[in-house]
Amino acid sequence: MQVKLDDLDTHLGKGLRAVYTVHGDETLLANEALDTVRRTARQQGFDERQVFTVAGAHFDWSGVLGESAALSLFASRRIVEIRIPSGKPGKEGSEALQQLATQAGPDLLVLVSLPRLDRTQQTSAWFAALDGAGVNLRADPIERRALPAWLAGRARRLGLRLADGPAGQEALTVLADRVEGNLLAAQQELEKLALLFPDTPLTAEGIESAVTDVARFEAGQLSEALWAGDVGRCLHLLDALEAEGEAVVRLHWLLADDIRALRRLKRALAAGQPQPLAMREARVWGPKEKWFERALPRLSLVQLDQLLIAAHQVEGICKGLREPGWPLDPWAALRQWTLMGCEALTHQRLRA
Repeated sequence: MQVKLDDLDTHLGKGLRAVYTVHGDETLLANEALDTVRRTARQQGFDERQVFTVAGAHFDWSGVLGESAALSLFASRRIVEIRIPSGKPGKEGSEALQQLATQAGPDLLVLVSLPRLDRTQQTSAWFAALDGAGVNLRADPIERRALPAWLAGRARRLGLRLADGPAGQEALTVLADRVEGNLLAAQQELEKLALLFPDTPLTAEGIESAVTDVARFEAGQLSEALWAGDVGRCLHLLDALEAEGEAVVRLHWLLADDIRALRRLKRALAAGQPQPLAMREARVWGPKEKWFERALPRLSLVQLDQLLIAAHQVEGICKGLREPGWPLDPWAALRQWTLMGCEALTHQRLRA
């Protein structure tokens, strides 16, 4: 059973389940969810905790199973926590996790922490067993459009006050720009602001003077901005990714793969295929599913064909070839191609 992180406190108020599986790449949210479950468990008499980290292909799962089955001399209720940084328990681990799911119960709480899982992992036998025996919690990154609201909620918890009206919204926008993609640092910066401005409404000027720029960017954020048609954000992300040393070839490949997936979806929908089935067959899931749902009605098949042809030209430039009408520099070519995508979505003529 999946429970949203925002609903975890309400869920725990109704009673602990036997198994909690926390998965996702957002470290702050994952750690907070695990801390919340542990704290609730301690309040209910789970006084002993054993932690196992699965490292390498030769991890001894028999120790985990033995610990879970053994009687404790010191506590009647115990927590067995398993950390799998790779997200791949292997064949032996798969069998062990399925067995653990059956052993968990009123006196044995099993916590499993994992990175972001793909569709194959989420449909595996071991994940299904853990999910069936308890709860799974996804610690996904906060999307840029949702980040100001998330920061506002965190600020309120720390007793921070925002300026009223547009000034408060501007403050949140500035703060989001400085901490995007780095929630651990965002929490630290908010705690610092709470010390610096205990009785003063938070403004953009105060944030600019006090908050370090700790933003971190990933290729997926560019995909999100592109298929939203957000020109300014696309250009900002391209500059940031280039400065961070991202490989232009990899970035181009990811965006070109988006175009190929969008073309498959457009053709499938035109042929009358239901959208959920078309998404699944095009191997589109997670946040990208939402981005594509918003973009598809705004793009014609002709536009997607043109973007794919242009993507092939940019690929040549990335490999050192010359293309008429295109810049020689791969990053400049990728910017021009990105503007073409935004232009197709917004129906506006754009210039780099």
